[in-house]
Amino acid sequence: MCGSELLALPDGVRRVASALQALGHPHAPVMLDNAARTAQQAADALGVAVGQIAKSIIFRRKSDDAAVLIVTSGDQRVDEKKVEALVCPDGKRLGRADAEFVKARTGFSIGGVSPLAHATPSVTLIDQSLFRFDDIWAAAGHPHGVFRLSPQELQQLTGAPVADLAVAVDEEKLALQRAITLVSLRAQTVSAAADVPSPCISVCRMSAASGLCEGCYRTRDEIAAWSGADDDAKRAIWRAIETRMAAMPS
Repeated sequence: MCGSELLALPDGVRRVASALQALGHPHAPVMLDNAARTAQQAADALGVAVGQIAKSIIFRRKSDDAAVLIVTSGDQRVDEKKVEALVCPDGKRLGRADAEFVKARTGFSIGGVSPLAHATPSVTLIDQSLFRFDDIWAAAGHPHGVFRLSPQELQQLTGAPVADLAVAVDEEKLALQRAITLVSLRAQTVSAAADVPSPCISVCRMSAASGLCEGCYRTRDEIAAWSGADDDAKRAIWRAIETRMAAMPS
């Protein structure tokens, strides 16, 4: 890629392009149409399977505030427990990485986090699901920027270990359906109840990816505010929960 072409790219993409050039990688970043925001949309734009999109997920390690980057296949969901077992030897957990944290640690915005050329070193792991494919496409420092590589090249470029980091599909669907069923049954009593029931079903684990409790679909703020909320505020939280559940994949 020549100098004039580099200057035409967004800052993050230029940084990734320069790093790829320095490492001798044969494929420069390309920019996709602005509509290609999700893994599926990116796959459609490139004419590849959604699994060939190397999705970057950032977590926040609570023990030292380090950024933990998981590069996984676009058709997979990261199992936080598997990641914690590998990167949290002190027993502390991973937390949610908000947009400000991601930008400060990686230099990239959410949706465009490249697996290399971070502003500060990240703890990086590669999900073995990517090795199903000969070619994959990773983010290149911008939500619409990607570059082509093989899973083996991804490992070489990052020096990151490969592990089984994906949620087992059947287990995920069963757990999701159980939670939705329990919360849905409780939701039926809300409108008529004089004392609005809590959504809690004793599955108290926050998802670092969504920021919601995996049992009751509330945010941390909603959980903290529940005991002091009046009935109208509690019913508003219930309506938000039902909207979130309705949006979950079946």
